[in-house]
Amino acid sequence: MRIVISRISSHLFVLLHRHIQPPCLSREDCATMTSRVGPRTASTNGNDFKYREKVAPHYQMSASLKSEVRKLNWVHLLIWLLVAAQVTVSHLNLVSQDTVSIPYQWEYPYLLSLIPLLCSSLSLPKNNISYLVISMISAGLFSVAPLIYGGMEMFPVAQQLYRHGKAYRFIFGVSAVTVMYLIMVVAVQVHAWQIYYMKKLLDSWFDATQEKKKK
Repeated sequence: MRIVISRISSHLFVLLHRHIQPPCLSREDCATMTSRVGPRTASTNGNDFKYREKVAPHYQMSASLKSEVRKLNWVHLLIWLLVAAQVTVSHLNLVSQDTVSIPYQWEYPYLLSLIPLLCSSLSLPKNNISYLVISMISAGLFSVAPLIYGGMEMFPVAQQLYRHGKAYRFIFGVSAVTVMYLIMVVAVQVHAWQIYYMKKLLDSWFDATQEKKKK
């Protein structure tokens, strides 16, 4: 009896397998399935790729500008340490003034350039627009302005050194005006690029903020 039932079941399975075939899809159906015209949910209609293409370059540019600003900040810190070292050594009389001369007047206000440096460094981790604006404004006051004044202050001394070869201030045997002018030339370029990159970074952050508000 069991043998008969098993044979009947096998015959029925073969018959069903022969007569019931899966539907064959035509080329038109396949094209419809792979096209963007077919039914899909409203949240994934295929048009959101434009937004992703727009956002990706924005974050990439922001990261690139941050990297440039950080590099310039390190160079700025090195210049500040050199100026601060001369002021400290001179006022504490750690060495004779024949070895390290007294500072020029412009070096004292330039020490305040640490303020824009700190504000710039604090603005980068969380994209703080307020700190970045303060850094840009204070960079003009405490970084660029003292350098302009220093250029005018040291010009007569440099002119005398060039015409007559006479120098009265020295830093480790080298004319102090020569050393400070070299530092000043580097500092002017560093601060100019700092302000330039911070302005571009500020525009990038402002655009990102406006896009978030539109959402």
